[in-house]
Order: sequence, then structure tokens, then C-alpha cells
Amino acid sequence: MDSLLIALQFLTRIPVNYQLPANDAVLGRSVLYYPLVGFLIGVSLSFLALILSGAPDMVTAAVVLSAWVLLTGGLHLDGLADCADAWVGGLGDEQRSLRIMKDPAAGPIAVLVLLLVMLVKFTALFVLIQQNDLIPLMLAPLLGRCAILLLMLSMPYVSPEGMAEKLLANLPFGEARTVVVISLAFAGLFMGWANVLLACGLLLWVRYAALTRLGGATGDVYGAAVELIETAGLLAVILL
Repeated sequence: MDSLLIALQFLTRIPVNYQLPANDAVLGRSVLYYPLVGFLIGVSLSFLALILSGAPDMVTAAVVLSAWVLLTGGLHLDGLADCADAWVGGLGDEQRSLRIMKDPAAGPIAVLVLLLVMLVKFTALFVLIQQNDLIPLMLAPLLGRCAILLLMLSMPYVSPEGMAEKLLANLPFGEARTVVVISLAFAGLFMGWANVLLACGLLLWVRYAALTRLGGATGDVYGAAVELIETAGLLAVILL
């Protein structure tokens, strides 16, 4: 339970107010609950959509998307913006890219990418609400946070003294692999295997870009992966 509360406190703005324990093992195990936290986010958003079912679909989509951002505190959007500035701007040097990603100011490329991603996510939500299909909304956040686990398992962490350093040092990799398999299988059964495969393909691109530009992952890379996988998961259900 302690690990779940830590995951909730880190990934959401739910007022858990949990005091971090001195036990690093508990902190490392909190990562195992990331997909579950994503599923809880998705269920909460779907419940909100049901409550607003009497409102115009466009209004419901706008409120659900706003709640999505508020519930997560824009944590992953910030990572996406930093990666956009460092990567889309064409910076190939590893040190320059890392420096740009630490800059608190968002450049024009970051703003443009955020607008496009939010536009696509809003449009996908609007169509899914019109079709009364909320299962993708429940599972897209799960897929996004499962992406964090996959990146942690498959590439080095290159942000010195970053927030994820202690998490990775105490992450039980065997159990993490089991959580990934269960999460992907759950999403595939209810969301469609084609959508899961598309999400995995997009994640491979994020991994390749991070290795090429940075030599590994950072917290911003994790955040960018979450946003891109969530958006792709919603869009794939409509297009495939």
C-alpha cells in the first residue's frame, strides 16, 4: 500500500499527503504501480464523461481533457515540451540537448508540439464520446505509464541526480517485467492488439530518439513517452 500511495502522489495531484519512507525498496516498488495509477486515472476520467453525458459532446470532451491535465498536474506535458525543444529543434549534441531540456522556458517548437498533441487528444476524445466508447479512455493512461516501465527496463538513465535515479536503483526488474506483460495483455484484450502494437512501435521511436540525442533516458523522456502513447492509443482506436 505504501508503494501505491507513493505512485499516486508522484503521478497525480490527488492530495495523498504521504510522507516518503526512508526505505528505498518501498520507493523502488512504487514504479510497479504506475500502470495501475494510469488505469485509475482513466477510470476517473471515464466516470466524469458519464456524469457529463447530458452535455454537448464537445463540452464533455473539453472538460474531460481539462480534468486530465489538472489531475496529472501537466507533469508529462512539461516533459514533452522539453523534449520537443531539444529534439525537434535539430540539436544533435548530447550536452546541448540536456541543457535545453533543463531550461524552464518553453520555446516556440515546444508550444507548437503541445498545441498539436492536445488538439489531437481533444479530437479523439470528442469522437470517442460521440460513439459512447470510453474503454480507450480508461486504458490509454495505463498504456502511457506502462511506457515508463518499458523505458526503465530497456535503456540507461542519463540525468545525473535526477528524480528517477533512486527509483531505478531499487526497481525490482523481474517484477517490473511481469507488470509490463500483464498491463499490455490487459490493454490488448480490451483495447485491441493493433493499438498496443502501434503504441509499442511509437515507443521504440521515442527510445531510438532518446538514445541518439541523449544516450539514454531522462525524466522528460518518460513524460514525453506518456503523452505520445496516450494520444496514439486514443487515435488508433478511431483509425484502425
